[in-house]
Amino acid sequence: MRDPVYLDYNATTPLDGRVLEAMLPYLKEHFGNPSSATHAYGWSAEAAVEAAREELAAAIGASPEEIFFTSGATEADNWALFGTLGPGDRLVTSPTEHEAILESALALARRGVEVVLLPVDRHGVVSPDALREALGEGAALVSIMLANNETGTVNPVRELAEVAHEHMVPFHTDAAQALGKLPLDVGVLGVDMMSLSAHKCCGPKGVGALYIRRRPRRVHPAPLLYGGGQERGLRSGTLNVPGIAGFGRAATLAAESLPGEAERMRDLRDLLWRELSGRVPDMLLNGDPERRLPNTLNVSFSGVAASDLLAELTAVAASSGSACASSDPGPSHVLLAMGLGEERARSSIRLSLGRFTTREDVLRAAEDIVRAVGTLRTLSG
Repeated sequence: MRDPVYLDYNATTPLDGRVLEAMLPYLKEHFGNPSSATHAYGWSAEAAVEAAREELAAAIGASPEEIFFTSGATEADNWALFGTLGPGDRLVTSPTEHEAILESALALARRGVEVVLLPVDRHGVVSPDALREALGEGAALVSIMLANNETGTVNPVRELAEVAHEHMVPFHTDAAQALGKLPLDVGVLGVDMMSLSAHKCCGPKGVGALYIRRRPRRVHPAPLLYGGGQERGLRSGTLNVPGIAGFGRAATLAAESLPGEAERMRDLRDLLWRELSGRVPDMLLNGDPERRLPNTLNVSFSGVAASDLLAELTAVAASSGSACASSDPGPSHVLLAMGLGEERARSSIRLSLGRFTTREDVLRAAEDIVRAVGTLRTLSG
């Protein structure tokens, strides 16, 4: 039997062979600790970390000293919030954020932080005007994601950051889904902090980064982890050298492949939409039809529960939303915040393409989805 067509790239991506090649030396002969400053093994590991720091910085238009490696975007999100906010502070965010932000916000609220959730429109977009109104009462931090992991909707982060800075409030964005899909330049976006993840752009799992702007320094998050003082005293813990080396290579490949790869993914995504919408009645698009990631298609099939559809699919690996919430049987918090209603939210699936998706994959997946929807609708009468 053939493997299912993998259409869950927003959950994680396959490791690119070129990334693996960059990692292997630091899993084998160059195994040193980058904090070991007295011998060649440590120097070699440190050199690999700094080379990767330069690669990631170049990919997002930052300086290497503004890159701090973490265990992933979740840690970076937690660090941006917990390292900045304390009792009596005010956080402004949105109800469509990743759980790494929303769960952090709930924990901070229990510690005395006021949390304000901005409204989103029916496509899931945060309005600069809504942010401006909320900031009239002041805030210590704004955190709005660049691209939504479920719908692919892209927020106007540059405009939102400008509004925050008008009120002298620092701005953080979760950009885990954007690297390799959208052009990323922290100078153009104007953000003060940005969370990134390696495994969303064909890099390894277990490594991410937090970008922290140096000039002008609007924010200086306190450490979450204490110990040996790695990462210039802001993030202690022995660095994951193989993962970091892989992240650097993955970031370079992602940046170099744009815009050609984004255009290729967009063409395949739109082909999938045409194949489905032309053959499946009562199918609705969720998310912004224009301002969305080039690889993401979130759709609802009227009268078909997403859980049943995913179980019926034999040739497609997909999901109903965030992988981090896949064990939660409830409807998507993102779609509910967009006002789409519980029934539509429960009938939605996310189809996300990536670097190794082919035209043949898309056509094969479309056939299986059309078959599965037809079967379930027939069974339901």
